Amino acid sequence: MDKTQTLEALAALSQETRLDVFRLLVQVGREGMAAGEVGERLGVRQNTMSANLSVLAHAGLIRSTREGRSIRYFADMAGVQGLLGFLMENCCGGAPEMCQPVIAKLTCGC
Repeated sequence: MDKTQTLEALAALSQETRLDVFRLLVQVGREGMAAGEVGERLGVRQNTMSANLSVLAHAGLIRSTREGRSIRYFADMAGVQGLLGFLMENCCGGAPEMCQPVIAKLTCGC
């Protein structure tokens, strides 16, 4: 991910509903969630949810697959990895032990 893509991803996440959607999709993992269910879970109207999902997809943070008349959304972990990689590039001035708490937090809090 480059600087422009990173700024787009951060801008997408800087809105409350989109951040909630992204975090929800990260939480549900590989099974993803249908667009309607995302909206219901977060209490967001369909047209508003559709716009927010589009912004997140364009930023490379989520992906979707069509299932009949429904669309299922997933966190795009490659996009997340790219974003975090860009933000953490050259981390800690050559002292990798300083990054360990951050890495531990990213790996399910272990």
